[in-house]
Amino acid sequence: MRWKTLNHTGPAILLTAAVGLAVAAPASADAGNSADAGTGAAQGSSRPASVLQQEADAIHTAGAPGVLVTVTTPNGRQTVRAGVADTATGAPVPLDARFRIGSATKSFVATVVLQLVGEGRLSLSDPVDRWLPGVVTGNGNDGSRITVKELLQHTSGIYDFAHDLPEIATAAGYQAGRLDVYTPAQLVAMAMKHQPTFPPGTGTSYSNTNYVLLGMIINRVTGQTWAHEVQARIIGPLGLRHTVIPGTVPYIRGPHAEGYSTFGGTDPVDVTVLNPSMIDAAGSIISTTGDLGRFYTALTGGRLLAPAQLAAMETTIPAAQLSVFWPGARYGLGLAWFPLSCGGGYFGHPGGVPGYQTWDAVAPGTGRAVVVSSTGDGSQDIQLATNALVDRELCRAG
Repeated sequence: MRWKTLNHTGPAILLTAAVGLAVAAPASADAGNSADAGTGAAQGSSRPASVLQQEADAIHTAGAPGVLVTVTTPNGRQTVRAGVADTATGAPVPLDARFRIGSATKSFVATVVLQLVGEGRLSLSDPVDRWLPGVVTGNGNDGSRITVKELLQHTSGIYDFAHDLPEIATAAGYQAGRLDVYTPAQLVAMAMKHQPTFPPGTGTSYSNTNYVLLGMIINRVTGQTWAHEVQARIIGPLGLRHTVIPGTVPYIRGPHAEGYSTFGGTDPVDVTVLNPSMIDAAGSIISTTGDLGRFYTALTGGRLLAPAQLAAMETTIPAAQLSVFWPGARYGLGLAWFPLSCGGGYFGHPGGVPGYQTWDAVAPGTGRAVVVSSTGDGSQDIQLATNALVDRELCRAG
């Protein structure tokens, strides 16, 4: 949920989102067009699966217990896996594994907000106080000076409540609080105990509090929860059959890999069970690599937003925190942009919650998309291997 720190001392909860491509594969393609190590070329693909398999293996070798990768090209879709789903049993990662997508959730929430803007029910220039009077206040926080756009863009200056969550700080904190239920108001109240990082609009600092507030605004504008609106406006219409918003359900239902965290130590803890209310609209969605690829394909292909709102989402500013690890990275409205070694770049919004890391990437106009899910805390070596896979796959000509 926060901007990822590669030398972190606990499980990453990072921000990021993804983007989609021009043509989405049919829902049934997840299994039919998948290839695993030793199975040869995927259906509809002219390239041996072993190339992508080697790239996935490199992420596992870098330290991720389990890895699942789906690459979509104009020629079809290919999915490979590496490592194990369960370190106790050695079972392979399911090719249709569900996982917590973390801050890729923000792309879904931002899409709903921008749809409401397009419908004339909300404005990017609206102050937070118009919809949530008295919620952002105290210790120098002032909702009358912060706009909806600044929440979307992480330029609000509001403190990130995730820094204060005991469940992600230590193994003991996780064990004690993994089933605790949080309300959005409680999460925002945690942030309001701190002074702003900077005056609104004068800097950039990733804060999960921004998107919890956006979820609350969606509720105020529509009379429905953000989860209801995402389901009705995105998940249902796109047929994302394996994408769910779990609410307060702490389990990942269906095939999945176990999530692990060392909390900065050496002994991994199984952190698969976690009440997602602690991340709410900032990162609680569960999905699959296939569903995420279809969502971002539809999003960047103009199926979910009118041209003006999509252009606003894709208008980016320098993201200093991201650029520490990805030089040239930029951030828009629930969407980030990263350069490619072959020229141009891709949109994406990676995400992380305890035990799971997600990297989503789409190169506009090429028909190529990559979604990578890995288990564990993430590390510099894992991220470098993931970056290399994404760059090579998006830069391929075949």
